[in-house]
Amino acid sequence: VMICQHTACRKAGSAKVFEAFEKEILPEDIDLQKSDCQGQCSSSPTVRIIPEETWYCRVQPNDVAQIVQEHLKDGNRVKSKLNPRIHLYQ
Repeated sequence: VMICQHTACRKAGSAKVFEAFEKEILPEDIDLQKSDCQGQCSSSPTVRIIPEETWYCRVQPNDVAQIVQEHLKDGNRVKSKLNPRIHLYQ
Protein backbone atom coordinates (compact mmCIF):
# COMPACT_ATOMS: atom_id res chain seq x y z
CA VAL A 1 0.00 0.00 0.00
CA MET A 2 1.60 3.24 -1.15
CA ILE A 3 0.34 6.50 0.32
CA CYS A 4 1.55 9.61 -1.43
CA GLN A 5 3.31 12.12 0.81
CA HIS A 6 4.20 14.70 -1.83
CA THR A 7 3.12 18.35 -1.68
CA ALA A 8 -0.50 18.26 -2.92
CA CYS A 9 -1.32 15.06 -1.06
CA ARG A 10 0.27 16.37 2.14
CA LYS A 11 -1.78 19.56 1.90
CA ALA A 12 -4.91 17.41 1.47
CA GLY A 13 -4.13 15.38 4.60
CA SER A 14 -2.15 12.35 3.45
CA ALA A 15 -0.06 12.28 6.65
CA LYS A 16 -3.24 11.64 8.64
CA VAL A 17 -4.27 8.99 6.10
CA PHE A 18 -0.93 7.24 6.63
CA GLU A 19 -1.41 7.43 10.41
CA ALA A 20 -4.89 5.91 10.06
CA PHE A 21 -3.43 2.96 8.11
CA GLU A 22 -0.77 2.50 10.81
CA LYS A 23 -3.50 2.18 13.45
CA GLU A 24 -5.32 -0.58 11.54
CA ILE A 25 -4.54 -4.27 11.88
CA LEU A 26 -3.28 -5.11 8.41
CA PRO A 27 -2.93 -8.58 6.91
CA GLU A 28 0.60 -9.95 7.39
CA ASP A 29 1.44 -9.78 3.67
CA ILE A 30 0.68 -6.04 3.42
CA ASP A 31 3.53 -3.55 3.39
CA LEU A 32 2.65 0.06 4.17
CA GLN A 33 4.85 2.67 2.48
CA LYS A 34 5.05 6.42 2.09
CA SER A 35 5.60 7.38 -1.54
CA ASP A 36 6.70 10.37 -3.50
CA CYS A 37 4.42 11.93 -6.14
CA GLN A 38 2.26 9.43 -8.01
CA GLY A 39 1.06 11.94 -10.60
CA GLN A 40 -2.53 12.24 -9.39
CA CYS A 41 -2.27 15.58 -7.59
CA SER A 42 -5.72 16.78 -8.63
CA SER A 43 -7.33 13.86 -6.81
CA SER A 44 -5.22 13.77 -3.68
CA PRO A 45 -4.64 12.17 -1.24
CA THR A 46 -3.79 9.13 -3.34
CA VAL A 47 -3.54 5.56 -2.07
CA ARG A 48 -2.16 2.99 -4.53
CA ILE A 49 -2.36 -0.73 -3.93
CA ILE A 50 0.10 -2.86 -5.82
CA PRO A 51 0.68 -5.23 -7.51
CA GLU A 52 -2.91 -5.17 -8.80
CA GLU A 53 -2.74 -1.39 -9.42
CA THR A 54 -5.81 -0.21 -7.57
CA TRP A 55 -5.79 3.57 -7.18
CA TYR A 56 -7.95 5.28 -4.56
CA CYS A 57 -8.45 9.03 -4.62
CA ARG A 58 -9.43 11.73 -2.17
CA VAL A 59 -8.87 9.26 0.64
CA GLN A 60 -9.53 10.63 4.10
CA PRO A 61 -8.68 9.04 7.45
CA ASN A 62 -12.29 7.95 7.93
CA ASP A 63 -12.07 5.93 4.64
CA VAL A 64 -9.13 3.83 5.77
CA ALA A 65 -10.99 1.24 7.88
CA GLN A 66 -13.31 0.51 4.94
CA ILE A 67 -10.37 0.13 2.51
CA VAL A 68 -8.58 -2.18 4.94
CA GLN A 69 -11.62 -4.36 5.61
CA GLU A 70 -13.21 -4.50 2.17
CA HIS A 71 -10.13 -4.45 -0.04
CA LEU A 72 -7.13 -5.70 1.91
CA LYS A 73 -8.98 -8.32 3.97
CA ASP A 74 -12.02 -9.26 1.85
CA GLY A 75 -10.55 -8.66 -1.64
CA ASN A 76 -13.22 -6.25 -2.88
CA ARG A 77 -12.41 -2.80 -4.20
CA VAL A 78 -14.13 0.16 -2.55
CA LYS A 79 -15.81 1.48 -5.67
CA SER A 80 -16.77 4.85 -4.20
CA LYS A 81 -13.08 5.73 -3.67
CA LEU A 82 -11.63 4.43 -6.96
CA ASN A 83 -9.82 7.03 -9.03
CA PRO A 84 -12.11 7.52 -12.06
CA ARG A 85 -9.22 8.68 -14.26
CA ILE A 86 -7.55 5.28 -13.85
CA HIS A 87 -10.52 2.97 -13.27
CA LEU A 88 -12.81 4.18 -16.07
CA TYR A 89 -15.15 1.20 -16.17
CA GLN A 90 -15.34 0.02 -12.57
